[in-house]
Amino acid sequence: MIAADRVRALPVEGGELTVAEWGDPAAEPLLAIHGITGSHLAWLMVAERLPERRIIAPDLRGRGRSDTLPGPYGMPRHASDLVAVLDGLGLDRVQVAGHSMGAFVAVALAAAAPDRVADLVLVDGGMPFADPRGDDVRAAITRSLGPALARLTMTFPDRAAYRAFWAKTPAFLGGLSPEATAYVDYDLVGEPPQLHAATTPAAVAQDALEFYGQQPAALLAAVRAPTRVLTAPRGLLGETPGLYPPAAVAGWQARFPSLRVRQVADVDHYAILMSARGASEVVAEVRSA
Repeated sequence: MIAADRVRALPVEGGELTVAEWGDPAAEPLLAIHGITGSHLAWLMVAERLPERRIIAPDLRGRGRSDTLPGPYGMPRHASDLVAVLDGLGLDRVQVAGHSMGAFVAVALAAAAPDRVADLVLVDGGMPFADPRGDDVRAAITRSLGPALARLTMTFPDRAAYRAFWAKTPAFLGGLSPEATAYVDYDLVGEPPQLHAATTPAAVAQDALEFYGQQPAALLAAVRAPTRVLTAPRGLLGETPGLYPPAAVAGWQARFPSLRVRQVADVDHYAILMSARGASEVVAEVRSA
């Protein structure tokens, strides 16, 4: 399995959102939401391991084949888009999983439309990040996203060059799997030798600001659906600790006792979703609902 079983365009404010699906349309649905510079193919390895479910994975506004949708962006706007997706598919209430920024979107969706979300699985995201000290938020975002952000202003002569760029990132030093290759190839748009990533930089700039401060905490406080969180011990660049150091996790669990947080061993921020080990852990958490 590499390509999705079905891909469609569903109406949202300002145009159409691209939505991919795997699995039997009559099976229990899982709405799967990708990260800040990702696409629906971030969920490919999960879909391969969850054949009994209908996986519904959009390309969020400003990403993938939804990259031409206009702003404004932000978590409430993405949540509104996903309500439109559920309406377009005739789905009343679904389990929701989100990775990285997708976890923040999932929280926003559960807070804004609680009757539409049965259960949340947040994968290395969704809990607010600590405000950076001695630095501004934009600089912290640039530093933490590293190559994922840098590539948005780069061009590539061909797919081989883009694959080579990704192969240097810590998560893929062992080589790109077929699933990762499909993800990387899908991310590339335009014409040679000016190929570029299918993510709108303005979308990243606006969305990333909403990982910090009181807004994400307020949204998390408003969630009533059962919520489980998986964290990675390493970050986007393979650094330790990852996005959620143990002290930060303890703080959020103390503030929100209903959160169930579990660390996945020996993965970074990408591999927690896009490796055999990570995808299997995500699937186990989805199935445990």
